[in-house]
Amino acid sequence: MSRRWLAILGGLSAAAALGLAGLATSQAPLPAHPSSAVTPVGFLTQPIADNAPNADQLRRGQYLVRAGDCVSCHMRDGGEPLAGGLGLRTPFGVIYSPNITSDRDTGIGTWTADQFHRAMHDGLDDQGENLYPAFPYPWFRKASRADDDAIFAYLHTTPPVHYTPPSNRLPFPLNIRFIVKGWNLLFLKSTDFAPDPGQSAEWNRGAYLVDGLGHCGGCHTPKNLFGADKSGKVFHGGTLDNWVAPDLTGNHHTGLGDWTADDIAEFLKTGRNAHAGAGGSMADVITYSTSLLSDQDRHAMAVYIKAQAASLDVRTGAPDADVMARGAAIYSDACASCHLENGVGQPRPFPPLGHNAMLQQSDPTGLLHLILAGSRIGTSPSRPSPLTMPSFAWKLTDQQTADVATYVRNSWGNQASTVWASSVRKLRHRLDLDTLRYTENSGDQR
Repeated sequence: MSRRWLAILGGLSAAAALGLAGLATSQAPLPAHPSSAVTPVGFLTQPIADNAPNADQLRRGQYLVRAGDCVSCHMRDGGEPLAGGLGLRTPFGVIYSPNITSDRDTGIGTWTADQFHRAMHDGLDDQGENLYPAFPYPWFRKASRADDDAIFAYLHTTPPVHYTPPSNRLPFPLNIRFIVKGWNLLFLKSTDFAPDPGQSAEWNRGAYLVDGLGHCGGCHTPKNLFGADKSGKVFHGGTLDNWVAPDLTGNHHTGLGDWTADDIAEFLKTGRNAHAGAGGSMADVITYSTSLLSDQDRHAMAVYIKAQAASLDVRTGAPDADVMARGAAIYSDACASCHLENGVGQPRPFPPLGHNAMLQQSDPTGLLHLILAGSRIGTSPSRPSPLTMPSFAWKLTDQQTADVATYVRNSWGNQASTVWASSVRKLRHRLDLDTLRYTENSGDQR
C-alpha cells in the first residue's frame, strides 16, 4: 500500500522517481563486482550438492528448518541467518534468541545429536539447563527423531558465525532458569505426534506440520498468566508483541469460516489472498517459511486448519452514531484511496475490509498497530513486492484513530466492540510513537 498524503500527488511523485531511476540506470554502468551476499531466503534455498555426504538428509533438514521458521526468530536485524540475537518481547521481559549456527564457541558446533533432540523434545540445552518456552519446544517435541537428526545435520553444515546474543532482560526470579521446571510440570502436556487413523493422510501431514514444527498455536492461541496456552482455546487467537495473531478456527466472524482450504493455501504461499494480507510477524512467517514449502504441504496445512471447530461468537452492541460519523469522514480522507469508499479494496494488493476477520478480533491491538505504525506484507518467490501500509501516527490523533478503527470494525458486514482513545494512547506509547518519527515498516524512512 502506498503512502497517501495525497494519493494523486504521491502517485505522480512515484512515477517521476521511477522515471529518474530508469534514466540513471541507462546512463550509469552496472557495478563491476555485484554483491555476492546470500540473502536469508537464498540461504534457506541454497542447493545442496549431490556429492555431499548424507545429501538427502541435509536436504530434508534444510526443508524442515524452513518448515520450523527458524530464521524468523534466530536472525536479528542486520544479522546473519541463524546467528540469533533477536529480542523476543514477552509479557515477562525480553528473551534473546540464541546462535544456532555451527560455530563451536558461540553456536551449537559442539553439540551432539542427542543433545539437540533433548532441546527440541524437552527444552534442555547441551548443559542440561532449562530453555525458556519462548523456544517453542512444547510444539517442536512433536517432531520425529529422524526429523530432529536431519535438522541437526543441516545446522552443522551452516557457516559458523561467531556471535553471542545479549543477556536476557528478565526480572528476578524469572531470570533463574530452574523455575522453568515447575512450568514444565504444570503445562508441558504435549506428546509425540500420533496420526489420527480416522483422518486422511493429508490431514495428518497438516497436523504434523501445524502442531509440530510450524508451532502455529504458539502465536494463535491465547495465553494464561503464566504464558501457557489457555485450556480449550487452541487457535482462538492471541496477542503478542503489540500485534494480534487472529483466530484460525472456523468462526465466520473472527476466524477462517469464510475461507476455503485453497484460500488458506494461497495465503501461506503468497502472503495474500482475496480476504487478507500477511503483515506483522506473519509477514516473516510467509517469507522465511510457508512460501518456501511444497504445494502439497501447504495444502495439507490448509486442510488441517480448515477442519478446526469454530470458536464461540461474541456479539457486541452497536457503536455510537457520532463515532461512526467521525470515523467515516476519516476513512474517506485517509483510507479510501486504496481500500475504496465501500471497503471492497483491491484484493491481494489492498485487502478488502468487509467481513474481514482481522478487523473483528475482540482485541483491536492488531488493527491499531497497523494504523499507527504501518506494516509490510510478506514477500514470497511468486510475490516479491513488499506492499506496504504507511504509518498514520503522524496524522491521526488518539481519538481519530479510535474513531476510524471503530468505523471499519462495524461497517460492510463487520461487527466488533468500540475502540477507545485510551487504548490507542497506550499502544502509541508502547510503540514509541509519542514523538513523531519515521517508522521501520512503512517505507517512509529518511
